Amino acid sequence: MTAIRVDGLRKSHGGFEAVRGVSFEVAAGEIFALLGRNGAGKTTTVEVLAGFQRPDAGTVRVLGLDPVADRAAVRERLGVMLQEAGFFPDLTVAQTVDTWRDFTAAARPREEALELVGLADRARTRVRQLSGGEKRRLDLALALLGRPDVLFLDEPTAGMDPEARRDTWETVRGLAGQGTAVLLTTHYLDEAQRLASSMAIMDAGEIVASGGMAETLAASSGRVAFRLPPGVHPAELPLAVTMEGDHAVCRAEDPDLAAQTLLGWAAEHGLRLAGLEVRTATLEDLFLDLPRSAR
Repeated sequence: MTAIRVDGLRKSHGGFEAVRGVSFEVAAGEIFALLGRNGAGKTTTVEVLAGFQRPDAGTVRVLGLDPVADRAAVRERLGVMLQEAGFFPDLTVAQTVDTWRDFTAAARPREEALELVGLADRARTRVRQLSGGEKRRLDLALALLGRPDVLFLDEPTAGMDPEARRDTWETVRGLAGQGTAVLLTTHYLDEAQRLASSMAIMDAGEIVASGGMAETLAASSGRVAFRLPPGVHPAELPLAVTMEGDHAVCRAEDPDLAAQTLLGWAAEHGLRLAGLEVRTATLEDLFLDLPRSAR
């Protein structure tokens, strides 16, 4: 079942067109990463989906509903985790959750919400005493109070330590496994690659790359890197490389084959390719390989 459908979305602010003909779909139980640099149009797109802004053109549906015309019905089934929530610093964590529960239909019990995000032992702590990562976890607890069918996550793990990040990833995966559609925006490309099954990269209001995560990366260039042997000029190598400091980097659709070619050449010349690294494409590689105007 399609949980989010965007078809030809356009949205302008004054004379500036922030979103220009964007289209994508997110299925129930899918984690979809919407990526791009600051100013690419991600936030505007999410705000339209959440019903905070009205589209200028195109069709937007969340759970089959218009998020503006049917805002009340959509909001009951939607969880939103913004980059920064407006907490009351002198309330405790428990009091904060209880306050939000008063405005949430069929809300989870406070203890369940805090346990879900690993804050059960911080219930009596005042919000101003929380670390940045703990505040993000509290944000997530509030977004999950209503057991949403669609969840928007904007930089969900900013400020978290590695253990908290992994725990949050497991929570998000668990929610998707229960059928929640998750739209994720993050600048942590490794996070998007680990979590999302599909993605779109936006630039200047348009989608410049999209598709299934595994399929898209499989079709992208992998990477072979090594320290250039002393006295060797890059032009002497059997494959084209770019230099990153003292490392030669070769991008290839089949990095294993490229490595074999380079190692064979090195053996013929009695050379050693120190620090050899061979890996398939990552989301960061895909992002960096886009034309500069598309980043």
